[in-house]
Amino acid sequence: MASNDSIAKENKVSASTEYTKIVQSQSFQELLRKKRNFIVPLSIFFMVFYFTLPILTSYSKVLNSYAFGTISWAWIFAFAQFIMTWTLCILYSKKAATFDRLVEKIVKEAKG
Repeated sequence: MASNDSIAKENKVSASTEYTKIVQSQSFQELLRKKRNFIVPLSIFFMVFYFTLPILTSYSKVLNSYAFGTISWAWIFAFAQFIMTWTLCILYSKKAATFDRLVEKIVKEAKG
């Protein structure tokens, strides 16, 4: 029983050491930097665009005017949020392929 515990402890230490090496590698840092540079600006844009509609409809009358026919700018802005969400999803899906290639590179480096 004690030997199983010591083996498990050695495996845990070994896995921890390998993880630390991977995290400190240049490739892993590049992956984190690229993900951060992509995700943070898009997340900020999404939040600003998303919360603009309820703020404008609650505290101003900017979107109350009619864009065409009986459709107001509020409806157009709300529909634009769907388009924005789909666009961001497509952009992220395409960018994720780049991230996946970096992860494969990291895995190859880790395996030696």
